[in-house]
Amino acid sequence: MAMAGGEAGQVFTEINVTPLTDVFLVLLVIMILIAPLIDKSDLKIKPPETRNAKKDDESKAIFIDIDKEGQIAINGKFVESKGAEQALSDELEKRIKDLQKRAGRDDLPVTVNADGDSKQRDVVAVMTAAAAAGIKRMRVATIQQTQY
Repeated sequence: MAMAGGEAGQVFTEINVTPLTDVFLVLLVIMILIAPLIDKSDLKIKPPETRNAKKDDESKAIFIDIDKEGQIAINGKFVESKGAEQALSDELEKRIKDLQKRAGRDDLPVTVNADGDSKQRDVVAVMTAAAAAGIKRMRVATIQQTQY
């Protein structure tokens, strides 16, 4: 069915894009309003839970703990973060190398104990620093549940 437009006998052959433009503008406004609500830097890490796990001998491994505020401790001693992430990474790498030197072994395993509410970037920063220090064996420990 052809629609007549303009002079008598002419056929209307153009598409009206106004409704399509209206739909796209509404979608654009929705995306602009929702975009600030999406924050990808706060990805939560939820490690699996275990009931029975063997603990490593503390003299044969390096334990790195990360709490939900991003504070990091190596074998129970807190690492002071002085400003930038690069300074923290350098400090972590230095301490790991010192522990390897004291143990007289370069193949010490590293266990990263991350809090369930810790941020992914903190865990990745610790793992990157450990890899830079030459660590070959690394694991992220699970949260242990106590049986009642």
